[in-house]
Amino acid sequence: MANAASGMAVHDDCKLKFLELKAKRTYRFIVYKIEEQQKQVIVEKVGEPGQSHDDFAASLPADECRYAIFDFDFVTAENCQKSKIFFVAWSPDTARVRSKMIYASSKDRFKRELDGIQVELQATDPTEMDLDVFKSRAN
Repeated sequence: MANAASGMAVHDDCKLKFLELKAKRTYRFIVYKIEEQQKQVIVEKVGEPGQSHDDFAASLPADECRYAIFDFDFVTAENCQKSKIFFVAWSPDTARVRSKMIYASSKDRFKRELDGIQVELQATDPTEMDLDVFKSRAN
């Protein structure tokens, strides 16, 4: 499915993995990468349900942009077990300018392909997506 605006296609696998995470909680997280040569978004990595926020943070490259989905479990003030699906736009300061532009211009279009995102998080360094940020945004 090509996108006229940024010329970016979204690989079917991107949506399938997201649906599996949403419906069956098959994964804890999904990391998506834009293949700039092929002009498409692909699944780079998935995290098993038992993996943690630390595992998720470690799977994002320090100096390259990525999109990611993280299924965040938390307990509410009323002691209810809940989960929220986060979309993370990872755009580290050290990434190439061109790469940041491509990820920024393709983001909204890509997000629309993934129906069920509850919270969006933009992060330019690891402190902007640490566990406390997830906790404060989930409530």
